[in-house]
Amino acid sequence: MTTLQPASAATLSAAPFYTPPLLHPVHRFGARTLDFSRQVALMAIVNRTPDSFYDGGATFALDAAVAASLTAADDGADWVDIGGVPFAPGPALSAKEEGDRVVPVIEAVSAASDVIISVDTFLPEVAARSIAAGAHVINDTTGLANPELAAVVAGSGAHLIITHSLAKPRTAYPNPSYADVVSEVSAFLLEKVELAMSLGVAEERIIIDPGHDLNKNTLHTLEITRRFNEIAALGFPALAAVSNKDFIGETLNQDKADRLEGSLATAVISILGGARILRMHNVASAASAIHMTESVLGWREPAYLKHNMGDANEPARPQMP
Repeated sequence: MTTLQPASAATLSAAPFYTPPLLHPVHRFGARTLDFSRQVALMAIVNRTPDSFYDGGATFALDAAVAASLTAADDGADWVDIGGVPFAPGPALSAKEEGDRVVPVIEAVSAASDVIISVDTFLPEVAARSIAAGAHVINDTTGLANPELAAVVAGSGAHLIITHSLAKPRTAYPNPSYADVVSEVSAFLLEKVELAMSLGVAEERIIIDPGHDLNKNTLHTLEITRRFNEIAALGFPALAAVSNKDFIGETLNQDKADRLEGSLATAVISILGGARILRMHNVASAASAIHMTESVLGWREPAYLKHNMGDANEPARPQMP
């Protein structure tokens, strides 16, 4: 009969999570400082568009967008990402109209909260107006399709998120093909990082995003999630924008309204692979998932300790509101 033995230390030498070799772990965004060596930032999503992917225009009105931003901060978001144009293919929006959508939200939120504010835009004019209004980050989901955007960011001291995307802004990219999607995405991101730095963006102000679902099919995106450590290994804080996306719907055969659990599972997998920023719709649920993961990793203390901490183990009681 075989006698079972605990696994040896050598067998267990590899941690069950990936710690990326961050070139600059500590980042400052206005009044907030994030240490990505032991912290995961939660980015909430607020779109001032009538046709947004998830909410279908629920926060298109100015007061609704501002209220949603402040509620997200109250629910645990470190960060609010404000967009005035959807990523999906569609007609171009002028820089003035896009700026007129996002700038009033930035001004109102920055006046009421110290939450980190990013603006999802690929237009240099919108980026300049947004930074002047109080935005700390420009989130370019087109992978610097317009290099002038990097020059605007460089002159302001704001952060820049560089996302992998192959299509021209707001155009379709049918049937994308990759020999090795993770290697090709990594090479693209490094090339764009070098471009941004050549245009004056400081290395310590760059964030990367492999672009889940952006010009990728579900199999591509699942592989990026599985091999997220290779993206994080590039040394820059890596963002995972996984919330309620099509790859979750196709994998689980679920409509957008039913993808919360799949989104949270994918978020935790991404953290264990080295993601340090999560872009999520369901803020309170995502905050709980992130905080629990941080506690398991030893980065966050439990809210309180009571269970089996004394001579008697009192039954748990629900906390009153």
